[in-house]
Amino acid sequence: MQKPLSVLNANINHQVIVELKAGREYRGKLEGFDPHMNIVLKGAEERMDDEVVRKLDIAILRGDNVIYISP
Repeated sequence: MQKPLSVLNANINHQVIVELKAGREYRGKLEGFDPHMNIVLKGAEERMDDEVVRKLDIAILRGDNVIYISP
């Protein structure tokens, strides 16, 4: 069984989906993360209710708001 940070490390520079509290979702290329699960996405889309709200060159997501990360 893989540890969560190992799975994230294996997905650096790959597309991921990050679900946040309050129903927000971000999709983009995983640029980096830290042990607190703070996430950096490149070329990200912010989505709510399956609609793109805005596009961002870089998105920095605070780890305590993350519900899940899907590779």
